[in-house]
Amino acid sequence: MATLTTLDATCSTEEAIAVVERDGGVIIRDFFDADVLKELRSDIDAAMANTPWGQDDFSGHRTKRLYGIFQHTQHAATAVRHPHYAGIAQHFLEVPKPVYVGEDLIELAPSYQVGVSSIIDIHPGEGAQPLHRDDTVWQWRHPEGYRQARVQIMVAVTDFTAENGGTMVVPGSHKWGDDRGPRVDEAVPTVMSAGSALIWVGGTFHGGGTNTSDSNRIGLTLGLDLGYLRQEENAYLTYSTEVMKSFDEDIQQLLGWSVCPPGTGFVEYQGTMADPIFLLKDGGEARNSYADFDDDAAALKA
Repeated sequence: MATLTTLDATCSTEEAIAVVERDGGVIIRDFFDADVLKELRSDIDAAMANTPWGQDDFSGHRTKRLYGIFQHTQHAATAVRHPHYAGIAQHFLEVPKPVYVGEDLIELAPSYQVGVSSIIDIHPGEGAQPLHRDDTVWQWRHPEGYRQARVQIMVAVTDFTAENGGTMVVPGSHKWGDDRGPRVDEAVPTVMSAGSALIWVGGTFHGGGTNTSDSNRIGLTLGLDLGYLRQEENAYLTYSTEVMKSFDEDIQQLLGWSVCPPGTGFVEYQGTMADPIFLLKDGGEARNSYADFDDDAAALKA
């Protein structure tokens, strides 16, 4: 049976990408150092204090899930800024495609955004989650040569073991077409120490495992998605405008206050299709979201 490959944090992003290309996912050991992990655990314990149990078989009945994580811990930002996670996301998502602008053929690459963020706390007695693909949220299709829609991460806040519900993954399933479903005996558990991270793509079948241990299993998970897709977690309602203003600009953009080239997500401002980030800045000047697109087309004619 195939297994998940674990790489040291000192590996190159190219090494990690090669494993994800082959297997659909990779484990990075010591993704977070001990100090970051300690702060994250403290943030999680405070935020999860009053979180209720799940209410369905998919979410779990002995599992607690908390969303909107960027307002609960600064280390959601630490995760999305990590060079391995960001590098893998850029590789799979920011893939340029040729498009015509009039008679000119240019290459256009999408940006990516945070599609979902949560803490998942699986307690003893929880059963296995059905194996699934995360990109099912968009009813994504998987013909040969399709592009990935999401790059997901699960950072282990506690140790992940086969006994405590370590995420079950079907290696290689990201290469399957839509005519093949997963079998439970094809899935392998994610075994990794606290601070490590599993990174996988949206086309890989996976699911939370059964917790037969006497301790809970906690993970921080985030999805980075193609910028032109609707976010699974509605960030505009999850975070108030005042909370959003407290974040750094790169996080604001990742949470949807930006346009995906050439202009998905614009807002109207004085007759232009503007990048919405200016709305979070006092006295900020609006910028036409199609400016770069026009510049690229003009450069071809020059």
